Amino acid sequence: MTDPTDTRDTGPRPGTPLWAYLTSTSVLGVIALTVCEVRLGLDSLGEAVTSVLFWMILLLVVLGELRPVMVSSSTLVGGTPTSTMFTFAVLMHSGLSVAVLVQATAVVISGLAHRRSLHRVTFNVAQVTIACLASALVLAAFRIMPTPDDSWTPGGPQDIPAILLAGGAYFAVRGLLVCWAVALHERRPLLRVVRASIGPQALVYGALLGLAPLVVVVLENAPGLVPLFVAPLAAVYFTATLSMRRDHQATHDGLTNLPNRKMLIVKTEEALDEAREDERVGLLLLDLDRFKEVNDTLGHPVGDRLLQIMAHRLTHSVRPKDVVARLGGDEFAVLLPQIRDAHAAREVASRLRVALTEPVRLEGMIFDLDASIGIALFPDDAPDFELLLQRADVAMYMAKEGRTGVEFYIAAKDRNSPERLGLLGDLRRAIDKNELELHYQPKVCLEDGQVEGVEALLRWFHPVRGPVLPVEFVPLAEQSYLMRELTQHVINLALDQAARWWHAGIEVPISVNISARDLLDSGLPDQLESGLARLGLPADAIHLEVTERILMTDQAYTADTIRTLSRLGIVLALDDFGTGYSSLVRLQRLPVSEVKIDASFVRRLGESEDDERIVRSIVDLVRSLGLTSVAEGVESGEIAALLREMGCHAGQGWWLAQPMTPAEATTWLRARLRLPAVIQEAQVI
Repeated sequence: MTDPTDTRDTGPRPGTPLWAYLTSTSVLGVIALTVCEVRLGLDSLGEAVTSVLFWMILLLVVLGELRPVMVSSSTLVGGTPTSTMFTFAVLMHSGLSVAVLVQATAVVISGLAHRRSLHRVTFNVAQVTIACLASALVLAAFRIMPTPDDSWTPGGPQDIPAILLAGGAYFAVRGLLVCWAVALHERRPLLRVVRASIGPQALVYGALLGLAPLVVVVLENAPGLVPLFVAPLAAVYFTATLSMRRDHQATHDGLTNLPNRKMLIVKTEEALDEAREDERVGLLLLDLDRFKEVNDTLGHPVGDRLLQIMAHRLTHSVRPKDVVARLGGDEFAVLLPQIRDAHAAREVASRLRVALTEPVRLEGMIFDLDASIGIALFPDDAPDFELLLQRADVAMYMAKEGRTGVEFYIAAKDRNSPERLGLLGDLRRAIDKNELELHYQPKVCLEDGQVEGVEALLRWFHPVRGPVLPVEFVPLAEQSYLMRELTQHVINLALDQAARWWHAGIEVPISVNISARDLLDSGLPDQLESGLARLGLPADAIHLEVTERILMTDQAYTADTIRTLSRLGIVLALDDFGTGYSSLVRLQRLPVSEVKIDASFVRRLGESEDDERIVRSIVDLVRSLGLTSVAEGVESGEIAALLREMGCHAGQGWWLAQPMTPAEATTWLRARLRLPAVIQEAQVI
């Protein structure tokens, strides 16, 4: 184990517990090292250092110190040096004095090579010396006390207990010394550091110490073959490196190399467990304002480079112990594990915002971005990570809406009650456990009764609350980080159902409602394209419906996502049309194929002349643009007849067909792919 307690050249402040511990350990270790070498004697020392075997072992130990094996990216005590195997072998073969001499020399050389501070090198020499001393004492208890002139070689199974106990003593003492230093430096409980660090190290140490007796046998009988042990060490090293790489990929964002949400959860939970009564834990949620305009206008490569620059600025604007994570898109989170109060948290947020608002020169242009930051504190605002993130998200949207830049979570301003926030956590678990399901409401041609398609309607039966209406949880998801995940889940459900129908000969497209934010998500076309290909479905099997608010967003007309969906052949429809009637003229600028007239107008047909004129005008204008009109809220035969007379192509509503479960919809579609009786009844009425 190497000491990670200080990577800087400055040491701990004199008088602190860490300074006292490092100093006392270093003094004890240097004394032990001196005594060992004095006992060895100058003659024996000179004879040892002039032998070829000594320099060969020293070279191997130095190489092992220079390139330790990293077993986990989250371990607190650094890597495991492969020099351990050769040091323990020399300890058993030639005695304590030679072992600590070789190991101490290697630690000093490694310290110089890595430009470590003097106090750190001294501590490392001390801790390996003390560990070797503990191991030698165990061997002495078994009457094993080798010297350079009287070496020892394991003779059989009877020596295994001594070797196991000596190796265990070496590992335990070295691990405890380092963990204690880390605990003092990080201000963490010793037991927590031990539990987090010793486990990942134990397996590698066991392998290295277990190979040491074989090295002893080779040292005694064929010293020239000792370098061959580099091969298994290289295998251990590269295996651990691959494991580290996979571990890093699982816990870090691929674009910015920042910790991802998974790592943020781990770090936050650790911080919450270790929080002191007089301190706070802060979670900051950051969203880059105007970033999507850059991404949609100049393309994702420029946007990705901009995100990397922003990530670099964030990591260089926080304290060493703070954690900067990327949650996705242009959202970042900053964990403040130890913060005095709200004022200190605001200072950090203000510093971050200043760093992010500095102009960026990229691709020959200058970008001026801004950031909205929400702050939530533990234990003031939330008791756990999920609620802390939710409330930081609420605060961030308050900052964005108020254009204030930085906002704390304030319960009085939270439009979401604690019950609804709890519902958001339940929704996430419902997605993970696949508790959500889709019902399907047919869309019927008003001219001949042909089934034009079905609309997927999300349903959630909560195990405690019972049925939860979409109006209760969908807006909540739209205001949080869950909307993208919810949309992906719904699309996957719809694609799976479409595959079952189309492969059974029921070639009916399924319409899925998505938000404007989802429609601008660059990952949406990839999900649809891969899903359609995987299930062997044509592009026409899935339609997307988005509210007409998308027409009021200039990004919609330049977004690569919409153009990509159009190239894939995905049909796009405008849902609830009519509430923004003045935006109708902008329809021709979007690749929209269908317009769904809002039910609030359709239901009042026959009762309100104004609504009838509005619906008739929409139908006429939609037809003149070469688009298809669909009326929502067809709840009676009279309304169906009026719509048909106006020239509205299709209708949707409880009078035509109510929402059905997948099984019910399958039966209904098999029996009634055309509905002549319904249309005839509408004509009679």
